[in-house]
Amino acid sequence: MRISLLQMDVLLGDTAANRDKVRKMVETVAGENPDVIVLPETWNVGFFPKNVQELADVDGEPALTLFAGLAKEYQVNIVGGSVANKENDQVYNTNYVFDRKGELISKYSKVHLFSPAGEHEYFQHGDKTSLFEIDGIKASAIICYDLRFVELVRTLALQGIHILFVPAQWPLARVEHWTTLLRARAIENQMFVVAVNGAGVANEVKFGGNSMIIDPWGEVLVNAGGEETIITGEINPSIVRDIREKINVFRDRKPLVYQI
Repeated sequence: MRISLLQMDVLLGDTAANRDKVRKMVETVAGENPDVIVLPETWNVGFFPKNVQELADVDGEPALTLFAGLAKEYQVNIVGGSVANKENDQVYNTNYVFDRKGELISKYSKVHLFSPAGEHEYFQHGDKTSLFEIDGIKASAIICYDLRFVELVRTLALQGIHILFVPAQWPLARVEHWTTLLRARAIENQMFVVAVNGAGVANEVKFGGNSMIIDPWGEVLVNAGGEETIITGEINPSIVRDIREKINVFRDRKPLVYQI
């Protein structure tokens, strides 16, 4: 499975320019025939303008139309990072996933909002996980700060996912946390982790880049570095089952002991 990561320098508050950039980046990488294209967090507005209520998509539009058209045109699965999306006057940080036919197959709104930056003051948290299949492979997505919550990722792993997608706008100041936590989630849950971070600067925050694909042993297969770029890597999801049989942490769990 070939996976392309769009590490964008997202322009704060410039929704039209960001949509145009997404379209051009997808068109560029489509020539490499990826199976999956993955975007970063809040690519439509950046993370995040104070007038996000005014700038957010409404009921998923125009992001839904953009993704559906690109996925169908290029016959590629798209894990659409996330967008600021307004529903019933509440703004959510929402991930959409489309299959090769341009059909929406998953919707997930960020559960854990980054309170140190006041995200909870502008966004409503989600309250559901989402499972989907990409070309027959079980997968799920979380968003940025969700990565710090091991209970959420383990919940998804126990439901049998082989790939975890992590769109983010993670700052350079804590990029070591980013790389460490991504590898930890891959190792402890014996799955592939595909993480796409933003690059550039917004509100004086420098984003850390380092989008990457990590295998279930914790090995980094590709890493984008710090600037806006597109990288592509290949994974073999069939190895997950073999790894879980060799070191069967799921069988050896003792849930009755855990106080969570």
